[in-house]
Amino acid sequence: MPCCTRRGCGKDYNVEDNASDGCTYHPGGPIFHEGLKSWSCCSDVNKPVLDFDEFMKLPGCARGPHTDEVPEVLAPKSSSANVELKMTESQTITETYVSGPSESAMPPLKAQPPVTTAPPAPVVEDEDDLSVPVQPGTSCKRNGCKTVFESDDINRVGDGPGALCTYHPKTPIFHEGSKGYLCCKRRVLEFDEFLKIEGCKTGRHVFVPINRESESEQFTDCRIDHYQTPREVHVSVFAKKADEGRSTVKIEENAIHLDLYLPASKRFRKSLELFGPVDASASSYKFYGTKVEVLLKKQDTRSWAILEKTTKDLGPISLTFGVGGRTGTIGGKEIILDDVNKANANYA
Repeated sequence: MPCCTRRGCGKDYNVEDNASDGCTYHPGGPIFHEGLKSWSCCSDVNKPVLDFDEFMKLPGCARGPHTDEVPEVLAPKSSSANVELKMTESQTITETYVSGPSESAMPPLKAQPPVTTAPPAPVVEDEDDLSVPVQPGTSCKRNGCKTVFESDDINRVGDGPGALCTYHPKTPIFHEGSKGYLCCKRRVLEFDEFLKIEGCKTGRHVFVPINRESESEQFTDCRIDHYQTPREVHVSVFAKKADEGRSTVKIEENAIHLDLYLPASKRFRKSLELFGPVDASASSYKFYGTKVEVLLKKQDTRSWAILEKTTKDLGPISLTFGVGGRTGTIGGKEIILDDVNKANANYA
């Protein structure tokens, strides 16, 4: 099957079943400024980020059909009149343009004393934790590798072509418009060409990195908020940049169990005994950049006084359902009434 070439997509698609809104992509171009990375088409919605992996995860802001046409590339603007483009030939017979000042404009170089520098620290690369199962569809975590996990026999065991990883061991670098990786010399101007730079090293895939800092792991607390409607309870766990691949959220009839892995070797683990019963099979959860959202489907329409069940006497507490408006539930779009208030509203 062909691979979609739209920025932010890159998925394989069926030409015969190509829906008009099946592709979510970025119609604009990438913006790199003082370490921040964003897209020109949605920088006001998807705020600029520092980490390149987070930039690659920014959701697209436009929808359309998949395509394998080459995206439009804008010619780079020259920053100086004394800049020349020199063409060289590489082993792959690909034209590579290197910009630099002309020889006539370059000032004479002065002899400089030799500078002694300390040897660079060795690069410690991630290794795949083979003891952890991997879900089909998980992408390899190495830079430059686009392999998607199918099975252990294909991608983790043996020396077959599916188990071979071609990647960049060092991080991306963006400097004055040029883009590349610290581990190899090739530099390009266009972001689409940067994504096509082939890896310079071969090894094994990394789908679940080994936690090398497990001994220094620290447990931490995360703020938990919630609001309810007559049939649902929305729980927000403010765990920023939780690792979706390693974290688990288990929903039971009377409890939810959270085990979230956070940056800097931190971990949040908590079990909540719920105020009322829920339909575990109909409930769900979703990871976001700043939090984890848990949607609980009630088994009845009672109003929950609190989120967690307690043996204490709460007294005459009457908790209303969430409503929209400036002082209502965050994200609410309309007033939500329970069955009793609906009847009173219709009677009035």
